[in-house]
Amino acid sequence: MRNEGIHPKREQYMKLKNQAIETNLIDRVTIRVRFSEVDSMKVVWHGEYTRYFEDGRESFGKKYDLEYLSVNAKGYTIPFVSLKCEYKNSLRVGDTAIVETRYLDCEAAKIKFAYTIYRESDMVIAAEGESVQVFLNDKNELELTMPKFFKEWKKKWGLL
Repeated sequence: MRNEGIHPKREQYMKLKNQAIETNLIDRVTIRVRFSEVDSMKVVWHGEYTRYFEDGRESFGKKYDLEYLSVNAKGYTIPFVSLKCEYKNSLRVGDTAIVETRYLDCEAAKIKFAYTIYRESDMVIAAEGESVQVFLNDKNELELTMPKFFKEWKKKWGLL
């Protein structure tokens, strides 16, 4: 009986198309852990790490001209479809953390980032993660091809 799933060559193509390649587009931002970010165990509450990823994306956007408002001004929103965080070591109130945000290039109409959060005092990794965002046009429809402005952005940074 024939497998009714995705054709093997199509599946292989989709894996390659969505495969991310690390680039040299990296930003680092320093944050200070505040009392309001810790839980009853006096460590950073797990949900705050996604906020730190957001701090990293905002800093990256300023450095590399990919800010949310500029994307929105071009008629697009970029909602998340995937967010992953792996916790390695705790941060505590008063710690300073370095959020490293790396752009991961792929052929698909997506924006992918990888994150590493370091505790500055000893450079121990506190958390690592990845995110994937897609493009929605002004009609709130998913863009299956890369928007023109994003192709231009990739060319500007030597990715196309």
